[in-house]
Parts: sequence; structure tokens; C-alpha cells
Amino acid sequence: MSHRRVHIALAVRELGASIRDYSERLGADPCCVVEGSYALWRTETLNLSISVDPTAAGTLRHMGFEDPDAGAPSVAKDVNGIEWERFTEAQQREEIRHKWPHARFPDRRSDG
Repeated sequence: MSHRRVHIALAVRELGASIRDYSERLGADPCCVVEGSYALWRTETLNLSISVDPTAAGTLRHMGFEDPDAGAPSVAKDVNGIEWERFTEAQQREEIRHKWPHARFPDRRSDG
């Protein structure tokens, strides 16, 4: 079985303060930032994304797995109604770029 990163997506009130807080907690800078809207961290075990939504700040948007063996991206709800996604790193990048064409991923040479 391949290594799957747990994915957690949170709503936040303010992007800059949230980036500082989560970067300190994770000991890493985000691998993608869309000014005013979004940030993504990829650690060895965690894929964390935050999106600005002041009305829902502090809530879980969804969970899932970044899984290199995922076929097409998929979404399913668990027994508690929580949405779980399954996707590859490339599929997530494509989704981000579709929503924010100006998104940058400075951790990759091909994105520069």
C-alpha cells in the first residue's frame, strides 16, 4: 500500500494570521499560497488546506487522503456526514489551478 497523507480542510477568518499560526504549529511554510484566499501545507503525514471564509471560521470543511494510488478524484460522506475526498497530489494542484489560475507552488521547479 502506498503512503497516504491525511487531508484536512479548514475555514479561517484571516489568511495571514492563519498562515503564521499553522506554519509555526507544523514547522513548515505552506507549499502554495493564493493571496487573500487559500494556503496549502504538505508535510510527510499531513495535507492541510485553509480557505478564507469568515462566516465559517474555525470549522472543518472536509477531510480526506492524498493518495498516489487514487484514480479519479472522489468524494464520499462518512456515517457522520463528514465529506472525505481522495486525490493525488497532481489532481489537487490541478483543482487549485482551476480555481486560482495564478496559484504558485514554489516547492516545484516546473511551477516556477
